[in-house]
Amino acid sequence: MWYFAWSLGVLLACAFGIVNAIWLDFSGYEGEEEQK
Repeated sequence: MWYFAWSLGVLLACAFGIVNAIWLDFSGYEGEEEQK
């Protein structure tokens, strides 16, 4: 049963990283406005 918890943790970590990347892409990087 440990493999179920492990795979669930890996999927949650990947989903968290994807959501953070999408949020960073939409919110913009810090200091991006000054470079334009």
